Amino acid sequence: MTGRGGRRTFGLLTAGALLLAGCDSAQPDRVAPPLGQPSPAPSRTFAPGAAGVGDAYFPSYGNGGYDVAHYTVQVRYDPAKDRLSGTTTVRATATTNLSAFNLDLAGLTVRSVTVDGVQAGYARTGNELVITPATGLTSGNGFLAEIRYDGEPAALKNEELGEGGWLDTADGAIALGQPESASTWFPVNDHPSDKATYDIEVTVPAGLAAVSNGVPKGRSTRGGWATWKWSEGSPMASYLSTVVIGRFRLTTGEHKGRPVFSAVSSSLSKGAADRSVRRTVEVADYLESVFGPYPFDAYGGVIVADDRIRYALETQTRPVYSAGFFRQGDNTGVVAHELAHQWFGNSVALEKWQDIWLNEGLATYAEWLWAEHTGRSTVQRTFDLQYATASDRVWRVPPGRPGVRNLFGESVYQRGGMAVHALRVAVGDAAFFAILRTWAEEKKDSNGTTADFIAVAERVSGKKLGKLFDAWLYGTERPAEPKPF
Repeated sequence: MTGRGGRRTFGLLTAGALLLAGCDSAQPDRVAPPLGQPSPAPSRTFAPGAAGVGDAYFPSYGNGGYDVAHYTVQVRYDPAKDRLSGTTTVRATATTNLSAFNLDLAGLTVRSVTVDGVQAGYARTGNELVITPATGLTSGNGFLAEIRYDGEPAALKNEELGEGGWLDTADGAIALGQPESASTWFPVNDHPSDKATYDIEVTVPAGLAAVSNGVPKGRSTRGGWATWKWSEGSPMASYLSTVVIGRFRLTTGEHKGRPVFSAVSSSLSKGAADRSVRRTVEVADYLESVFGPYPFDAYGGVIVADDRIRYALETQTRPVYSAGFFRQGDNTGVVAHELAHQWFGNSVALEKWQDIWLNEGLATYAEWLWAEHTGRSTVQRTFDLQYATASDRVWRVPPGRPGVRNLFGESVYQRGGMAVHALRVAVGDAAFFAILRTWAEEKKDSNGTTADFIAVAERVSGKKLGKLFDAWLYGTERPAEPKPF
């Protein structure tokens, strides 16, 4: 993700206070489990799954006790009434014997829940949907949960990270945000450690586009409504899911056998935004030459014109950009940043939010590489400038342990990028680029930590790098200028 001017802004989101917009007080979100169902076998012990994955920065994010394989999300949105209705099917496997499990869902009213086709009990606790199946779910076994819901979707708000999630707009809506947004429009295990594949179907008034992730699977119109279908076949962290509804200039094509689908808000004059997003495949091809094969089955980008969106986010296969990035002319630097995330942040996702530098440091460095590739500046010159002019705050905040307040601060981006360059200087170009390609290849479609990255770097380079990473990621003073080992 990138904030305007090359820094992350705090117009983001986290799990904040409970929002119950659109709830029907005549039908509360609480249904008892059905009676007369057999109990779990007495030889087994069943217990509720955890309400959170235990992330040190966001303990309530996500849920424990199961692993999601696939979401089928079907929503219908009426902008005139700001009304959303949906059915989401969650295909998952229990990782412990479950008597109940949680999904994250904010501000929408649940109408029914089934597990494996049988009515299940459910209740709301804040932004948690607690589901009690008719019988216990045995560890290692798969299950299918279907949730029907509706209401007026709304963004989540947080004093430190701002707001994000579902935002209604003049002609539609935008669902976008980091570190959490998906729970504002569908029930989800909302933490990047539980990646899944997706089918997304969005029905909107005819004449509006509904753009989401992955491969476009066609659209149809009936009775004044248009249904847009999308499929993301590679595992995706939930905060990388998006839907953008409104009036857009759409461009489609094909590159290397993959579909290319981009959208630019029709409220913007044709110009820099269109030209910049049109270069997506050119930038992706360059990054592929550095990082290895492009990891997904589609390309594209979406440019929105909404003053509340003052950042770009690496939503999988189709990054979303604020129009502000293109007000001064063409800007392929931000395109390079968000496309680099397709490797680092998306294909290789975070295991815990503390390691956000792995996403942003590598994406920042990709910007520097792209600037050198296009003749605007050398990587070394960019590093020297950052090293010489970085504020004291950059050196006081360790990017490997930034804390929640500085999760998207300058240190994570700029000092994170400098840490990547320090690694390059220390091990040499051949080993450095081999490290990046090995990391992308070995961790494709999975999750990684800083410790994992250091282990790969040491294995590939044959050098002990603990002191280097300690200084650049965890120290609170400016490290010495990097030198070859």
